[in-house]
Amino acid sequence: MTQTVKRAYKYRFHPTPEQMEELARTFGCVRLVYNKALEERTRAYRLEGRRISYVESSAALTAWKGSGDYAFLSDVSSVPLQQALRHLQSAFTNFFAERAKYPTFKSRKKSRLSAEYTRSAFRWRQGQLTLAKMDAPLNIVWSRPLPNGAEPSTVTVSKDAAGRWFVSILVDENITPLVPVEQTIGVDAGITTLVTLSTGEKIANPQHARADRRRLAKAQRALSRKAMGSNNRAAARLRVARIYARIADRRRDFLHKLSTRLIRENQVIVVEDLAIRNMVKNGKLARAISDAAWRDLRIMVEYKAQWYGREVIVVDRWFPSSKLCSACGTLHDMMPLNVRTWRCVCGAVHDRDANAARNILAAGLADKENACGADVRPQEESSSAGSRR
Repeated sequence: MTQTVKRAYKYRFHPTPEQMEELARTFGCVRLVYNKALEERTRAYRLEGRRISYVESSAALTAWKGSGDYAFLSDVSSVPLQQALRHLQSAFTNFFAERAKYPTFKSRKKSRLSAEYTRSAFRWRQGQLTLAKMDAPLNIVWSRPLPNGAEPSTVTVSKDAAGRWFVSILVDENITPLVPVEQTIGVDAGITTLVTLSTGEKIANPQHARADRRRLAKAQRALSRKAMGSNNRAAARLRVARIYARIADRRRDFLHKLSTRLIRENQVIVVEDLAIRNMVKNGKLARAISDAAWRDLRIMVEYKAQWYGREVIVVDRWFPSSKLCSACGTLHDMMPLNVRTWRCVCGAVHDRDANAARNILAAGLADKENACGADVRPQEESSSAGSRR
């Protein structure tokens, strides 16, 4: 059954000098409005114990535009400024619901440069996009077409640290689920091997950051030698940013291809709930874990599964997938990370990762059938059970 989902299509574009200047002003005004509204909310909350609503912030924005100090806010489109207030409102909603930390101020140098335009602040005609306060449409590189008949509802313009301009176009798209298949798969995440499947297949980790580590180190050393505030330092910073952008682009492309393959080939995908935030505290493994980007892969698999009628099951992070024999169910109490192949008391010889993937699959299917979170089968303890993976 076809479903309608909101989907964003992101493209590079090349602004004219006039458009670049207009967008730079807009980015600055968006940051200013966000920070000033955050300052007012923080002051009211700490000194008066009251919460400022979005309506009050919007009224304050109107007053700022009428004052002499902030009259320049009227020179840019009002919609991105209002959207900044809405984003701040969402940040506070998440904070008070204990889903996020307290909102922080946007930095001029470190924060992402972006502005969001809703339907009233742009014109979409014959495949050309023109933003408010601009006379000419954006010169977009259409790397792939929008869905037939798609009408943008929101447009987000951004500039990354490497100096590249992007436009993200949000549309309502009708997506037809994939034809159901019988294949199910368990996925065990790793470092040397990015993922190991319950079929025994191992997908190597491209280690994109390691491939460019020498270039990055050289560029960072050159940056450290440049004088603060000089044009040479700005150029060196841009070279570093471009290397980081290359790493991120290649990693994202690989993860998209892998997640799409998993969704197309399998009806049910079972993954492990990993505490990545805690794992990266390990100084020896933090860089490799970050380069693997397990969280990004899981997010991609989950939203694509929702789109295309697949199912993702998440197994509890404390499930001892590596220490459990997938053949007889014996649970071993010790399994150091350097042990990659081991023999069970039943005589079965296991590859550590493939065995873990099979156990993850079995646990996920058992959860699905029993809805009780029970282990795959009664376990025979060869020694003390219950230790963490």
